[in-house]
Amino acid sequence: MNETISLLMNHRSVRKYTDRPVTAEQLETIVAAGQMASSSSNVQAYTVVAATEPDLKDKLAAYAGDQAYIRECPVFLVWCADLSRLKKAAETHAPDARSYEGAVENFIVATVDVALASQNAAVAAESLGLGIVYIGGIRNDIEGVSETLGLPDHVYPVFGMCVGYPDPQHGAGLRPRLPQEAVLHMNGYRPEQNERGVQAYDETMVRYISERTGGQRTSSWSEQMAAKLTAPSRMQLRAFLEEKGFNKE
Repeated sequence: MNETISLLMNHRSVRKYTDRPVTAEQLETIVAAGQMASSSSNVQAYTVVAATEPDLKDKLAAYAGDQAYIRECPVFLVWCADLSRLKKAAETHAPDARSYEGAVENFIVATVDVALASQNAAVAAESLGLGIVYIGGIRNDIEGVSETLGLPDHVYPVFGMCVGYPDPQHGAGLRPRLPQEAVLHMNGYRPEQNERGVQAYDETMVRYISERTGGQRTSSWSEQMAAKLTAPSRMQLRAFLEEKGFNKE
C-alpha cells in the first residue's frame, strides 16, 4: 500500500473543525488539483464558489437544514455544474446554429464533471492535513442557494463541501463499506453477488451502528436504504433544473 492509497483508504467525513484558518494558497492548491480531474471532452463544466464570510455561511447553513459545521468550517465550497460557459462559446462561435445546453446528456456531463473535480479536491485537501465533508443538504433549498450565490441560468449547485482542520477531540472512526463482492462484478452483472454482499453488510452495519450509538440504534443498511427510498426528498429539483435550462430535451 503506497501513500496515496493509504490516504484514500483512511478517508472519513469531518464535521468538527479547529479555528485554524485555511490559507489562500491551500485553497488555490485544492481547487487546482480539482481542475486536473478528468473532464468529458475537456468541457470542464463546473464552477466552485468559496464561502468564507460568516454571514454568507450562516445563510447557506440555514438553507441546508441548519448544519452547524457549515458555519464553523473556515471554507465552505459550493460545487456547481456549469454549462453557461459552453452556451456562451456556442453563441460566440456558432451564432446561427442550434445549441443543446438543455439536453439530458449535457446535464449528465456537467454533473459528472463537477463530481470528479470535487473528489480530486477532497483528496488534495486531506493530503494537506485538512478534513472535508460533503453537504448534499444545499439542495434542500436549492432556489435559495442559487439566488444567494447569484447563479445564472445553466448553472446549478450540486453539493457543498466543508473544508478545515479536523478537531482531534471529535474524530470518528472509519465507516464500513459494502463488501467488494457486491461492487466488483467481473465480465457482467451478478445479482447474486449483490444479495450475498448486502446480507453480509447488513450484519456488519448492525454491529457498527449499535456500537456507535451505545445500542440505541440497530438498523441494518438495507433497512436504512428502504426508509430513504420510500420517503420523498427534494421533489422540487426537477422543476428547478428545468427552469435553469437543464433537462429540456
